[in-house]
Amino acid sequence: MTAERTTRPVVWSIAGTDSGGGAGLSADQRAADAFGVHLCPVVSAVTAQNSLAVTRIERLPPLALEAQLEALADDLPPQVVKTGLLGGAEHVRRVAHWIDRLRRRQPVALVVDPVLAASSGATFADPDTLAAYRELLLPRATLITPNRREAAALLGQPEAGTAGLPAQALALRRRGAQAVCITGGDAADLDGRVLDWMATEQADGWLAAPRIATPHHHGSGCTFASSAAAALALGFVPADALVLAKMATGHALRHAHPAGAGRGPVRAAAGFASDPSLMPWLSWGAAPVFAPAAESEAPPASLGLYAIVDSAARAEQVLAAGVRTLQLRLKTPAVPDAGWHPALRATLQRGIAAARGTGAALFVNDHWQLAAELGAPGVHLGQEDLLALGDEGRARLRASGLALGISSHSLWELARARTLAPHYVACGPVWPTLTKAMPWRPQGLDNLAWWCAMAGRPVVAIGGILTPERVEAAARCGADGVCAVRVLGDDPARVLPSLQRALQAGRQAPTPAPVPALPHPSLALSVAPRPS
Repeated sequence: MTAERTTRPVVWSIAGTDSGGGAGLSADQRAADAFGVHLCPVVSAVTAQNSLAVTRIERLPPLALEAQLEALADDLPPQVVKTGLLGGAEHVRRVAHWIDRLRRRQPVALVVDPVLAASSGATFADPDTLAAYRELLLPRATLITPNRREAAALLGQPEAGTAGLPAQALALRRRGAQAVCITGGDAADLDGRVLDWMATEQADGWLAAPRIATPHHHGSGCTFASSAAAALALGFVPADALVLAKMATGHALRHAHPAGAGRGPVRAAAGFASDPSLMPWLSWGAAPVFAPAAESEAPPASLGLYAIVDSAARAEQVLAAGVRTLQLRLKTPAVPDAGWHPALRATLQRGIAAARGTGAALFVNDHWQLAAELGAPGVHLGQEDLLALGDEGRARLRASGLALGISSHSLWELARARTLAPHYVACGPVWPTLTKAMPWRPQGLDNLAWWCAMAGRPVVAIGGILTPERVEAAARCGADGVCAVRVLGDDPARVLPSLQRALQAGRQAPTPAPVPALPHPSLALSVAPRPS
């Protein structure tokens, strides 16, 4: 009787053993278990080490490495290959060959953790190995996760300070790596935060989380890289995978323990992604600017049913029906060199007056400067609009006093939204929507519940909310606001009572929706073919 074939994603980790059980394949296995993926540990080197020092390194013969990979190829083909300590230039060449061979069958991501030296000072890479990394692994890498010293060594440059890391990451991407994260756990903090610079197709910025004070951090770099590899294997794009890797590494550091006279091992474990204190921030640009909410800040009033309208007349109609939170979404452009389009100004003035007359919370979509000028209480902006403002424009927006709502569709967008301490964060699309075309997969109720638990700000559910039953389900997930667009119909006064009842039923449900151990990907991962 044959055993049932595993349905878990498979990750190959090609790395060294650690006789002390702290780093290398030991740490990789713990990270893989935390994510629920199947790890195939491929030994490239055997290290004699304990918690104090590495005393000997025995690199496996290339044929021994080749035999392990050959044995796995047909029975356990990987979604992701992760490399750690490699045993020299010939090992690098063999890995590159295998990546090309595997990719001829199916997409395979490659995560390169360039372990070039031990923190104790032991050197793992000679000049030929460094050259092979540059020529063979960087052009094939989906993601590389060097620390500052390793990034400098790969580029043949001096180690950079914080200000120089974005340029070094860009240089590594120009050498072929699709995504780069230069980790900063061994560098100085910013206001108690550890900063990693990430440069990906999806987003660039400083990934920040509070430093966890512990002398036991052996294997943290391996844990970070293997966590990112596991997240990629689960289908997350690199920027989202790095958010999860940051959380998993923080959790592992919190659960580190002494296991000898020196630095003890970190211990990644399942459940890390349901701890909101581990959710990182992501900066909007190269400046590490973060504006978390003050602890004394009063929570905003509940948003409730949140109507989105496209005209002043529709705003007046839904307000008369009893809606007390709405967004005025107008696409009328500004007139070049002549101020704001007169129709836009007139419509906003009318909508602001109507909201003020009923005491409703009004958020103006996009046109924040005109909204501030006309006295609107709030504004809603998408992430591309906020990026376009730059640091100076975002500072002016904060200084305006407008309550800010921000769209988010992915983990990195949630991490970036948190950086501005907004009035609320929108999570969507919860269900498929035809309101506008977008690349995002539906979040579903599982991701919505995760957003509500992790955001640290009120969450508004948006997208595909077409029935009272969906309003109730979104509220049961913890959504502070639930967007209503088409569901309001031609006669909002007739529909609104059933929606309000559904909202209350969801909020008062005896059993809230469960928060998943991990969210699911909201954007498809694409592993581009790499050169042979």
